[in-house]
Amino acid sequence: MLNAKMIGDKIAAARKKVNISQAQLAQRLFISSQAVGKWERGESMPDITTFNSLAEILGVDLNYFSENFPSEAPVKQPDILPSEKEEKKLNWDMSRGNWVDADFSGLKNLHEKFSSSNMQRCRFIGSNLSGLLLKSNNVNSCDFSNSDFSSSHIQHSHLANNLFKDCSMKETEFSGSHISGCDLSGADLTGVVIRSGGMDKNTLDNAVWNRTSFKETYLGDMTFGGAIENCYFENCSFKRVIFQHATLTNTFFKCRSLKGIQFIDCQADRMTYEFLKSGKADLSGITLLTA
Repeated sequence: MLNAKMIGDKIAAARKKVNISQAQLAQRLFISSQAVGKWERGESMPDITTFNSLAEILGVDLNYFSENFPSEAPVKQPDILPSEKEEKKLNWDMSRGNWVDADFSGLKNLHEKFSSSNMQRCRFIGSNLSGLLLKSNNVNSCDFSNSDFSSSHIQHSHLANNLFKDCSMKETEFSGSHISGCDLSGADLTGVVIRSGGMDKNTLDNAVWNRTSFKETYLGDMTFGGAIENCYFENCSFKRVIFQHATLTNTFFKCRSLKGIQFIDCQADRMTYEFLKSGKADLSGITLLTA
């Protein structure tokens, strides 16, 4: 049976021999630095695939990790050891991957390098994903809590059962994408554009809606609350959508039918009220804001 403490000591020795930090090793393995720390303390071990990558990065033979191999790491130099300056220029691409149960928490500078991937049960907690271009991805049951998605572009992707709690999504554009069963509690959707896609069964508690645009989008089985300001619904279809304890101001509805919307204990300014009235919405749950 493999000895986790012995293997951890060997990983630490080889890492120090080639003069890279736990964080640098973690980055090259696409894992968290905490995972490397656990290996070196003997609290867990890499899987067989990771052993192969470790051997390549640390410049050792796979046999180095066996109990009968000398503890001292060989002098063999690894392929491409990044210095601090080289690390900043590291050119990696995680597109077209199959990522399951991976921990990318705290990740930065993804940009366009995560497209055409399948991601399940991954963690991106507290990550900086601003400016991300995500195309043709399937993202299921992942945790993006407290991450920054601002100014990103999510295209033709399926996002299901993910946590986006307290995320900043300012000025992000969703195009041809479906967002289902996700938790957007506390998310800031200021300036977000959702176009030619669908949103259904999402949790929206305390989400921020300001200059948010929905265009040619299906909206179903969701409840909007709080302040809805300067928002835009154009050519959308609604099914069991509820606005509850919401205050709608300067919000534009230009849709073929608003019959799928129910208003409960809501307030609206005169302009928004007239848009809803023109669309034959049920106004029984709305009172006019006084000037």
